[in-house]
Order: sequence, then structure tokens, then C-alpha cells
Amino acid sequence: MIAFALRRLGISIVMLVALSAIVFVLLRLAPGDPIDAYLDPSVPMSQAELASARARLGLDRPLPVQYLAWVRQTAAGDLGYSLQRNHEPVARLLAERIGPTLLLMGTGLAIAIVVGIAAGIVGAVNRGGPLDIALSIPAFGAVSSPAFLTALVGLFVFSVTLRWAPSGGMRTPGAAPSLGDLLSHLVLPALLLSIGHAAMIMRYMRASLLEVLNQDYVRTARAKGVRERWVVIKHAVRNALLPVVTLIGSTIGAAVGGAVFIESIFNWPGMGLLLVNAVEARDYPVIMASTLAVGGCVLLANLLTDLAYAGIDPRIRIE
Repeated sequence: MIAFALRRLGISIVMLVALSAIVFVLLRLAPGDPIDAYLDPSVPMSQAELASARARLGLDRPLPVQYLAWVRQTAAGDLGYSLQRNHEPVARLLAERIGPTLLLMGTGLAIAIVVGIAAGIVGAVNRGGPLDIALSIPAFGAVSSPAFLTALVGLFVFSVTLRWAPSGGMRTPGAAPSLGDLLSHLVLPALLLSIGHAAMIMRYMRASLLEVLNQDYVRTARAKGVRERWVVIKHAVRNALLPVVTLIGSTIGAAVGGAVFIESIFNWPGMGLLLVNAVEARDYPVIMASTLAVGGCVLLANLLTDLAYAGIDPRIRIE
């Protein structure tokens, strides 16, 4: 397993390099001159001064040379300085923002996994019954709703209309920091982030469990007089989890996209909001570093998903 993990880690590094190259090229191909992001638009500059600024920043060099210079700088641990935030170090910005994003995504995914698996089991055990139908109809609606629409509707209903939760931010301005205040701001965006993923996990878990419940070894356990509860929990659920684990691994990548909308709508001070603001301001160092951090998290999640297979099903051996 160690050899497998090291091999996958090497592949992940290659994929990160490829991702950074693609983003770097796309940023340079975007409309406009990159030098505009570095200069104060209120200060007039001559063509000679612009050319001097481009040379000083290395923007007059060929694109491959610029990218290799960025790679060397990043490999040395220097992520550059933000153009939008008074030249604050990008590494410090990422360190400040990654915690809130992990808190939001971790809470949302935990809710989605617990609720989705539990609802899938209940739906499969009560197949075709009123409880199954009551769970399936909202699940279809949640799967069909895009993340930004769910976030906007949830914000309007629960924050603006009902006033059950704060409408944005991570803490109440002027209030002393407390766990209760943090949870009051976290609950609504985390729930809205989890809705679509919980519905998808529920559908996968239900379908997988229904297939397992029709297997011969499950019929044998029933024929031996094993209680139905233990047949489901001990014999069926564990084997039914394999495709769900795959889905959960890919869900982490999708949750990153959902977090961008959630953080933007709720003004949650995380990586998603930082990335959106950087794109709007054409803050190239922040965009590159944020993309690299998000891509690394997704690749790490996929690696952990593969390793989780061996823990769920002992028949699987990773070589």
C-alpha cells in the first residue's frame, strides 16, 4: 500500500504541474494586458515606461520562460505577493483562508455523508413504500438544483424572510468570538452546501444496497434465521458502500465548486471568496496559488478514496 501511495503521489504531482501550466496559459490568453493588473490606472504612463515595467516584471519574456520562472519561485516556497491587497504575501493569505474553507467543506460533507447514507439505507429497506417515496422526491429535486440557486433560495428563505440564521460572514461584527456565534454562521451555508451531495449519495446508496440485498449470500443469511436488521447492517451495508466511497471521493472535487458559490453568496472568508475576488481583480499570483491549493486538495482526496477501499472491503488488495 505504501508503494501504491507513493506512486499515486508522484502522479498527483505531475497532474498539479499540468494544472498549473494550463491555468498559467489561460490567464495569459485572457483579454487585456497583464501589465494592467500591476499598475495604478489613475497614474498615466508613457509607452517607454510601460515597456520598462513589463521588462522589470518579466512579462516581455516568452511564455514558457515566464512559466518556468514561476515554477522555480513556487518550488522555493515563494508564492509571490497579492496585487489587490497591498502586496500582502500570498502564502499568508492562503494560510488565513484555508481554515474557514476546510471548516465549511468538512461540515457540509460530513452532513451529506451521514444523511445521504442513512437516507439511502432507509429508502432501500422500505423500497416502494411511502417513506421511500418521501425521501426520493426531494432527493431528485436537490440533485437537479445548481449550487448557486440552492444557496440563493436558502439565503432568502432562512436569513431574509424567517431570520433563523445570519445572512453572511463568519462572525458577528463587534461581538466577542465564541463557538456559539461561529456555529450560528456556519449551520446554514454548511447545510446548503450538503443538500445536493446528500441527495446524490442517497441515490447511490439506495441503488447499491438494493443490488446487494438480492445477492445469494444475503438470502443465505436470511434462510439461517438472521434478523433482518443484522442482515442489512452486517452483511449488506458494508459491501454496498464501495460505489458510494467512489462517489464521495468525486464529491469532494464538486464541493470545491459549490464552496465558491456558497462563500461568495454568504461572504464566508475562505478560499472560494478569495479566488473569486482575485479573478475579478486579475490578481495573478493569488489565482495561481489558489488553483494550486485547491487542485492539491482534490488530488489528495482522490488518493485517500482509493486507499479507503482496502479498509472497507478486505478482498481488495492495492499493489
